[in-house]
Amino acid sequence: MRDWKCVIESLAQGGIIAYPTEGVWGLGCDPDNEMALRRLIALKGRASEKGLILIAGSLEQLDEWLAGVDDEAMARLRETWPGPNTWLIPDNGRARRLLRGSHPTLAVRVTDHPLVQALCAAWGGPLVSTSANRAGEAPAMSAEAVRQTFGDALDAVVEGELGGRDRPSTIRDLLSNRVLRA
Repeated sequence: MRDWKCVIESLAQGGIIAYPTEGVWGLGCDPDNEMALRRLIALKGRASEKGLILIAGSLEQLDEWLAGVDDEAMARLRETWPGPNTWLIPDNGRARRLLRGSHPTLAVRVTDHPLVQALCAAWGGPLVSTSANRAGEAPAMSAEAVRQTFGDALDAVVEGELGGRDRPSTIRDLLSNRVLRA
């Protein structure tokens, strides 16, 4: 489905969508909708303490979440974005608890995937992005695999191709610059 109107309406109503990202299929929802966040976590069977990733189509879409990040740290972010690089940034109080989990940080990424950039632009901001799989299982690598795993539990599947990467995004801590997932 590439009917942006239906996808955006689904998100606005607390829906869960699936879409291709840089390396694996992702599940997403409105990061400000508590009910949607709970539903997504339950759908995956994921511990709420783990937190989720916030994906944006542009750096400006993350302005509210990045408020308070100093110039040196912002320069590190700009060097790796857009691209398959997720950064753990100190939460400035903007993120819902279910979004950051039990952590004092929030995972954020500016994607270079054209379809996800268009999706975020149509939505008007960042979306939750977590791999399309049940906890402990391998991430889905196709729309068909997403449908087999989640069936009618999804409100929309955005058709498209993966971005050519063979694994999920790299995750780094912004303050320590430590790589947590390569």
